[in-house]
Amino acid sequence: MITFKRTDSTHPDFIQLVALLDADLAVRDGEDHAFYHQFNGITDIRHAIITYSEGVPVGCGGVKEFKKGIMEVKRMYVIPEARGTGMGSAILQELEQWAAELEYSRCILETGKRQPEAIALYKKNGYTVIPNYEPYEAMENSVCFKKNVSFRKNQNQ
Repeated sequence: MITFKRTDSTHPDFIQLVALLDADLAVRDGEDHAFYHQFNGITDIRHAIITYSEGVPVGCGGVKEFKKGIMEVKRMYVIPEARGTGMGSAILQELEQWAAELEYSRCILETGKRQPEAIALYKKNGYTVIPNYEPYEAMENSVCFKKNVSFRKNQNQ
């Protein structure tokens, strides 16, 4: 059974999953890792999702305000054993819904060219490439995306 937990970046399972993400990114980003790492702190993420499969944390993601009306998707990660199951899309959709509930109209994000599976995930979920935004403008390894989001009321509400 898959469940989602809305929390913040202080949750121990979120911290554990982000540590796995950081270890993976350190390898992928190589010498660029120090630059990216400075923008990937989790202390400002007040809206985080943890996904559980049979009670085990298998994925996470968060959103934080970038500017009025815009949330930035941060710290998306799915453990290798759960990849290819739609988990990344499910987390992303939960984050988009939460952002919309909080009255944000757009999500943006940055990922790296050395993360082709992340690029494919975002494109599959309707994100479009945009010019790199601050602080990634000069980073050749960065790819930035945007998507408009809207709140969808549950039929049962």
